[in-house]
Amino acid sequence: MSARLTADFWVRAYLARLQMAHVPAYVMARGDATAGAVLVKVATLDGQARLYQRAFDPVSGGRAWVVLAEGDEAGVDAAIGRQRRMDPDLWVIEVESREGRALLDEDGLSD
Repeated sequence: MSARLTADFWVRAYLARLQMAHVPAYVMARGDATAGAVLVKVATLDGQARLYQRAFDPVSGGRAWVVLAEGDEAGVDAAIGRQRRMDPDLWVIEVESREGRALLDEDGLSD
């Protein structure tokens, strides 16, 4: 059994990493501090966005970031609303990056 970070700790570390890379990000919804799931919305500031969630990867046996929704920002926001209605303990982080940078593929962020 591997140790898991609390959701609050992971979110704070992720926001610090984004800040170091000069990528603006905000907590749009605060979830359960211990075990809340996390969604990351990447807004490209042109009306488009992509929404990521962590999911189980059957190949590696670990967790990986997968695209939950993408397209116009209003549609992505609607997907977030549906997810929040099903899971009120959900964290939502919004990243603003014209290049679509989320830094989710870097070491330590997919665990």
